[in-house]
Amino acid sequence: MRQALTRRGLLGTATGALALYGSGAWGQPAPVPANPVALNIIDVAGNLQLTQASIERFARENPKIVSRVTFSRAPSPELPSKLKAQQQADKVDIDLVLTGPGALSDGIQQGLWIDVVKAHAAGLPKLDEIYHPQALMMQKNFGQDQGVAVVYSPSGPLFEYAPERVKSVPRTAADLLAWVKANPKRFTYARPVNSGPGWTFLMGIPYILGDKDPTDPMGGWDKTWAFLKELGTGIDYYPAGTGATMKELGEGTRDIIVTTCGWDINPRALGIVPKEAGIFALEGTHWVPDTQFMCIPKGVQAEKIGALLALMTYMLQPQQQAATYDKGYFYPGPAIKGVTLAMAPEESQAVIKEFGRPIYDELIAKLPTVVPLSPEKLVAAFRRWDQEIGAMAK
Repeated sequence: MRQALTRRGLLGTATGALALYGSGAWGQPAPVPANPVALNIIDVAGNLQLTQASIERFARENPKIVSRVTFSRAPSPELPSKLKAQQQADKVDIDLVLTGPGALSDGIQQGLWIDVVKAHAAGLPKLDEIYHPQALMMQKNFGQDQGVAVVYSPSGPLFEYAPERVKSVPRTAADLLAWVKANPKRFTYARPVNSGPGWTFLMGIPYILGDKDPTDPMGGWDKTWAFLKELGTGIDYYPAGTGATMKELGEGTRDIIVTTCGWDINPRALGIVPKEAGIFALEGTHWVPDTQFMCIPKGVQAEKIGALLALMTYMLQPQQQAATYDKGYFYPGPAIKGVTLAMAPEESQAVIKEFGRPIYDELIAKLPTVVPLSPEKLVAAFRRWDQEIGAMAK
């Protein structure tokens, strides 16, 4: 059995990534800046909860590469236009973007990202060798050379509910629709373009309903769009982000919400949602996995590329990946092979032991995993949802 790593143990191994990077153990070295550079990192996916401590540790341990790191956060839908404006003005001040599928897809569509995997493969680990199969699938089908996967979750769609208020738990899509109609304003989900649970729900419903072509939101989702419109008759509004749905469930203004593995565990661990909240999956559920990526915008100063590649390499080290178990926020979290919960910080192990669910292992083994929509199709699905579903909220 591997010995569990404490946070102190993780700190002790912090310099290892740079040593590996320079030795070529994870890939051939790329030029590092002649002088330390300042890095501006923006998070549009909540990723810093999983990675900020490791990024800061990298900077502390490598002062010859990084002089300082500045962090900022923004809603995912706002980033592409902001970044495009900077690129058109030739004044890009964002060096690294931590993003989920929304901004990644928009950025691919608009040509905002450097093809970092293709252009700088020599400065990165051999991704085909280090990712576990599910993360590698997401990297190939979703990252498209323009994002480097840093965390992975089988995600959802799942549903979270208050057992003291929901006595008959829906088992099918028809059951859920009937429950929502009988209990108006007691169910909601967040706008998919800015919500992990929202977008897994959007992409998962075609499989649950047995739609004509779950991979074609424009031509193959007739049942899905009809279902979502009918479901919307019992929904008063769609929150802008997932956090609001969790708060409403915890406060008692909602009885059922859409969730994912991480969004179930973490808010209960933080006390936002009662520990006793239950979860269920509908018949026909397929896992729609979620992955968060590191992307370098076009227009970043050339001298910063080497530092960013070194940081990316560091973030894919086992010790840093073990830290992504966190407090269950993106459960399980690691994107590379061989990183077990026993390697995670003791605090993470304690949280997962208390707030994790044995049923997750059962569901992960039992339910099939599907490839999410390609970026261009996902953007089209988001746009159609905004126009036909979100705009119709009462």
